[in-house]
Amino acid sequence: MLVDHNKLFKQFVRFTASVHQTSNEITKEIQVENITNTQYKILEFITVNQPVTLTRISDCLNISLPNSSRELKKLIENQLCEKVSDLKDRRIFHIRLTDKGTAIMEEAFQQIQQVFQERMNDLTESELNEVGRAFRTLQEKVFLQTKA
Repeated sequence: MLVDHNKLFKQFVRFTASVHQTSNEITKEIQVENITNTQYKILEFITVNQPVTLTRISDCLNISLPNSSRELKKLIENQLCEKVSDLKDRRIFHIRLTDKGTAIMEEAFQQIQQVFQERMNDLTESELNEVGRAFRTLQEKVFLQTKA
């Protein structure tokens, strides 16, 4: 059976749009004190990818470098993340969460997990396994994770 690449691409576009919409719906309900949505997205990205550079944050979140820098400065002032010099090249700074930032993100992820589990409640064991396989396949084959 031949794969219709045009149809597959359209499914991909619909899927990624749904992912963004669902992610926004779930994360807008998260209550993190004194954190803007943009700052939350930065913290979330750092959590999953740390340590990262400011350029990578800016590129991956589609935020201008000056805006990323300004938001990161606020996060550093609030002691949620920190800049660490690269051991090989002192001109490069890596960004990682502080203990306080880690605690906040763990709390946020617990809230997200609650919503996720509510959405998964009606699935059978077999369906849950199928969803897990689909996530792994998408992560490995479509959303390739590379470290900068």
